[in-house]
Amino acid sequence: MRLNPPSGGHRRLAFHRRRSRSTAGNSIGGDMLPDSAFLRRSIVAVCFVLAASLSCFVLFKAANLARIIQTSSPLRHVIPSFPDISTSGSDEYKLERVLKNAAMKDGTVILTTLNEAWAAPNSIVDLFLESFRIGDGTRKLLKHLVIITLDEKAFSRCLVVHIHCFALVTEGVDFSREAYFMTPDYLKMMWRRIDFLRSVLEMGYNFVFTDADIMWFRDPFPRFYSDADFQIACDHFLGSSYDLENRPNGGFNFVRSNNRSVEFYKFWYNSREVYPGYHDQDVLNIIKFDAFVIDLELKMRFLNTANFGGFCEPSKDLNQVCTMHANCCFGLGNKIHDLRIMLEDWKQYMSLAPSLKISSISSWRVPQNCSHKGDGDSQFWVKPGAFAIVEASPREGKPRFSPAKALPWQESPASPDECPAPTF
Repeated sequence: MRLNPPSGGHRRLAFHRRRSRSTAGNSIGGDMLPDSAFLRRSIVAVCFVLAASLSCFVLFKAANLARIIQTSSPLRHVIPSFPDISTSGSDEYKLERVLKNAAMKDGTVILTTLNEAWAAPNSIVDLFLESFRIGDGTRKLLKHLVIITLDEKAFSRCLVVHIHCFALVTEGVDFSREAYFMTPDYLKMMWRRIDFLRSVLEMGYNFVFTDADIMWFRDPFPRFYSDADFQIACDHFLGSSYDLENRPNGGFNFVRSNNRSVEFYKFWYNSREVYPGYHDQDVLNIIKFDAFVIDLELKMRFLNTANFGGFCEPSKDLNQVCTMHANCCFGLGNKIHDLRIMLEDWKQYMSLAPSLKISSISSWRVPQNCSHKGDGDSQFWVKPGAFAIVEASPREGKPRFSPAKALPWQESPASPDECPAPTF
């Protein structure tokens, strides 16, 4: 006869077994505790090493990327701002931000360059900015103007008189003084400008480049050709905007950013090595006939001096003038003198009633100090912004031009009459 154990004893046995398993489990966990701590410490150490290695890898890649960007960027020659002027806020003076803040809706900016000589109080820059303020519909364009300064004092003055300033520094070159026509500093400044403008095009911005000795009297944009890649003002306009024989002046041009214009500026800049001793405008007068430019199918147009005039060939009708350039003028003092008279002439014209403006036969009283001299048959100029010598012969009815190489003087002559004759 089988005896069944009491139910209570069964429960006690089950409880004992559960307790034994629990006790065994605790005993095993207690025996393994030192090994688990060692494992955790090992995992933490491995993770630390991996994190440090990954950080080094990321920094290495970032450094390589920075070197690649510095090498390939269109701004590789551009040094942003003068560190002693702005350190904590230097980013706001970087070119990308300055251009973006100044650009029109279609990505167009107005650019000019400025050095210490032209930035001094009561000098060129003050007259330049005043022309925008008193011009017909030009004040609104000031918010799209970027002043590219070539030295520290010019940059400091720009920050006082204007909202969009960028410091363009060329290592080892001092552009602060007046750069006299065709001296080595003058040539470096002109070619530095061409290379900089190429970088602006590569960034995708259209630009109107204007010398600061050009007075803006009317909004020029309605007068620009809508189908042109590159359009430029002239010292002498021969009647057709397509005529390659026109004598362009690099002090004023409107360029649209595209592959053709970028390649053209690269070719223009590289051509300085083919024609050493010539400045950018001389070289332009040569390469505009070059097969490369023709094959490039660059759409080049020349602006009429009736709208975009200068002392070489003034805009005679004040009802049509957009800009006037103090070209064909040697010496900063002469420029300032005649530009002040020009602004007074414009103010007098603008004070007229609309009906009187239309019928007005007002004309400029300039050039005066910037005037040329003639012998009754031929007239000669030393051209500070163009191609050195112009010989205009009334009998032929057409000016003849001779591109000039670097002239021998280092100091500014007291007047145009004292300019030495260049040798070719």
